Amino acid sequence: MAHPLRFNLPRSPLALALLALLTACSLAPTAQNSPVLLLESAASPQPTAAPIVPSPAPIAPPSPTPAPLPPATTAALAQLAPPPHNPPKGNLRLAIISDLNRAYGSTDYDPSVTDTVNLLPYWHPDLVLCSGDMVAGQSLSLSDGEIAAMWAAFDRFVAKPLRDAGIPFGFTLGNHDGSGAANGAGGYTFQRDRTQAAAYWRNPAHDPGVNFLDRHEFPFYYTFSAGPAAEAFFLVWDGSTDTIPAAQLAWVEQALQSPAAQKAKFRFLIGHLPLYAVAEGRNRPGEVMANSESLRALLERHQVHTYISGHHHAYYPGQRGQLDLLHTGLIGSGPRPLLDHSSPSPKTLTLLDLDYSQDHLTTTTYNVETWEIIALETLPRFLLGHNGRVRRQDVGITGLTAAEQAQCEARLGSALCQD
Repeated sequence: MAHPLRFNLPRSPLALALLALLTACSLAPTAQNSPVLLLESAASPQPTAAPIVPSPAPIAPPSPTPAPLPPATTAALAQLAPPPHNPPKGNLRLAIISDLNRAYGSTDYDPSVTDTVNLLPYWHPDLVLCSGDMVAGQSLSLSDGEIAAMWAAFDRFVAKPLRDAGIPFGFTLGNHDGSGAANGAGGYTFQRDRTQAAAYWRNPAHDPGVNFLDRHEFPFYYTFSAGPAAEAFFLVWDGSTDTIPAAQLAWVEQALQSPAAQKAKFRFLIGHLPLYAVAEGRNRPGEVMANSESLRALLERHQVHTYISGHHHAYYPGQRGQLDLLHTGLIGSGPRPLLDHSSPSPKTLTLLDLDYSQDHLTTTTYNVETWEIIALETLPRFLLGHNGRVRRQDVGITGLTAAEQAQCEARLGSALCQD
């Protein structure tokens, strides 16, 4: 039998009572027939479980609020139902226009020009490119004041709206902006046009907002880049006539060999006259770049992706050899038919969306009078100009049929049908 616990306590009445209580407890049987001593202090708090506090939900960073569209863009969209298609945007989006002018000396523009400029911010382009003919010069009858008035009108209708929207503007000069036609005495026939074009573009108030790399003879020859890591390289030459002087060709070669050009994922060249003829009325020497095959070889050697040109007033995304040739349609006056066609080519705006990861670009071209997309397959599979065949960009050299090859050779000979 277990023995009860014994304590030596003072013999006061309270102590005697406590001793009696302890003795009774020690004699009470338990399940194990052993004494149990229960002591509880009111001063010792009982442990409690820690409260469960739910973790706060992660707070997503706020999405950047898109910049509000300019009022002119909102108003232009309100006139369209539905708005034009807006394709998925690439890493870099280029919007390309060309040939904005009207008749000689004009200080206003076709509605298609103002509509296009007003709508451009809707697509959020990173850069707008223009392949020439922004004003309507190249007339010896125009006074200095009339030439200046044309550039003031261009600024009001085109350049200032783009500056206000924060959209950089890269361009080449066309024959109506500042023709490089030689006067036979070592100068230029349209020197006044060139002087005023240079004065307009070199005015800091008219800064086009591009990231200049080399302002060599800007605005006639220069280079710039675009993209957060300069992924796109642009070279502009003076294609206002059919000849690039030898000294400038040497500069072109050096620019395309530069570290900035070589590290870029895409290289573009912008000039007014195309390398090859694509439009009725322009299918002759002087309306395309002279020595087109040697120029193409130079551009291919330095892996230029696309030569962007205007002047022919007809839209055709072509290819010869390994060089893409974007013949931009106009947005001003005087559209022309493509070769061997009778209907004028539509006025166009082209978007190029660059995909850096795939080294690929996507072309979306709109008829600016209907804002419908021009499907590539609606264009001729190839065009036969006097200085060479141009294939549609999706038609490879091996994609031509024997009959199509024979048709080319019958008209141009074998040499101009090989690329």
